[in-house]
Amino acid sequence: MCTGGCAKCLGGTLIPLALFGFLANILLFFPGGKVIDNNDHLSDEVWFFGGILGSGVLMIFPALVFLGLKNNDCCGCCGNESCGKRFAMFTSTIFAVIGFLGAGYSFVTSAISINKGPKCLMDNSTWGYPFQEGDYLNDEGLWSKCQEPVDVVPWNLTLFSILLVVGGIQMLLCVIQVVNGLLGTLCGDCQCCGCCGGDGPV
Repeated sequence: MCTGGCAKCLGGTLIPLALFGFLANILLFFPGGKVIDNNDHLSDEVWFFGGILGSGVLMIFPALVFLGLKNNDCCGCCGNESCGKRFAMFTSTIFAVIGFLGAGYSFVTSAISINKGPKCLMDNSTWGYPFQEGDYLNDEGLWSKCQEPVDVVPWNLTLFSILLVVGGIQMLLCVIQVVNGLLGTLCGDCQCCGCCGGDGPV
């Protein structure tokens, strides 16, 4: 597969992942699947918008750039053979780094939230974080420390875990595109790398 084709494949994979991340972050605003009456009762990490900004918006732009690096003739750049394949591939590495940073932001935010646990109504009738250093992850009996919102612990754990996995996959794909983009920058178009046939010039 030529470098443009690889980039298009990566872009096509990043789009649904970005949508999953965006949706997961939106659902975090409805703990337990219910509308909360006070936004201050939401976990702080929900407001960091890791899935919306990191895995979502900052990932859409790189994905669209990757998708535009290959057209049907295998050697075009955004549908225009003359626009400079090498420059386009180099530009894609910059967008891949941006995407990596966005996904990394979502990954770190999710990991912190999972370790910290959700904000909830505790036994002393105050809102806070009843768990310490992820102790609730191995002991479901501790989940009863959260009285409200109902089922907030599995809700937050599931959604932040999804964001963690999505962010990890996105980072991996962006690293692959950095390598792929550098190869495309050095090789030029598909014929330079000898990975697809054709008689067209660089």
